[in-house]
Amino acid sequence: MKRAAWLAAVLLVVGCAAVVQDARRSGFEDMGASTQAMQSDDTANPAMLWVRDGEQRFASQCASCHGELKGMRGVAARYPAWDEKLSRPVNLGTRINLCRQRYLDQPAWSAEQADLLALEAAVAMQSRGMPISPPDDPRLAASLRNGARLYRQRIGQIDLSCAQCHAERAGQRLAGSVIPQGQATGYPIYRLEWQGLGSLGRRIRNCMTGVRAEPLAHGSVEMVELELQLAARARGMPVETPAVRP
Repeated sequence: MKRAAWLAAVLLVVGCAAVVQDARRSGFEDMGASTQAMQSDDTANPAMLWVRDGEQRFASQCASCHGELKGMRGVAARYPAWDEKLSRPVNLGTRINLCRQRYLDQPAWSAEQADLLALEAAVAMQSRGMPISPPDDPRLAASLRNGARLYRQRIGQIDLSCAQCHAERAGQRLAGSVIPQGQATGYPIYRLEWQGLGSLGRRIRNCMTGVRAEPLAHGSVEMVELELQLAARARGMPVETPAVRP
């Protein structure tokens, strides 16, 4: 695919989100002062417990190949990305598991396993403050288009799409709470309702369950394509990992 066609695909994906770029806002801005303070202070942010564990895991399992953890700066900002062997996009969690399997001869961690979330959070934190920058890779064009379709697709018994809630009705209220834009800027994320850390896939599955739809499987092609759409939608916004939400 020529570069012009790639750029056209990206513009289509970002445009379909129906959010004017200058009006984009992180969910951080919709939180109360106490929750904002919790995220902003690393000594108070509960997600740092996972990050510290992840730092130790990186040092013992990954540093021999990748060097110091700080060398991972910018990596999380570029995911999902294309995997040559699988011939499809993968998210950062899947990339970590692929490294375990291919180079350490270790079994993959299960979705939402604390070990995986800890290592992913430690790696992602190195990109904190950097702009989200999905790769300009023509091989991702078809996945971007499919992710945009999934974002607009009405699902479940409530017959609601991601875009209807987080783009068209963002800023309105549902059961007394502000509907956020749903910008994926801080994952893995600590949610007070979970009392723990969780992936973007977990949040997406929660939303799908909420509209009474069959949730996408963790790590499925469709899930990663939707995550790719969210990365394109948040392009240029700063990475917040590890973020905190209500």
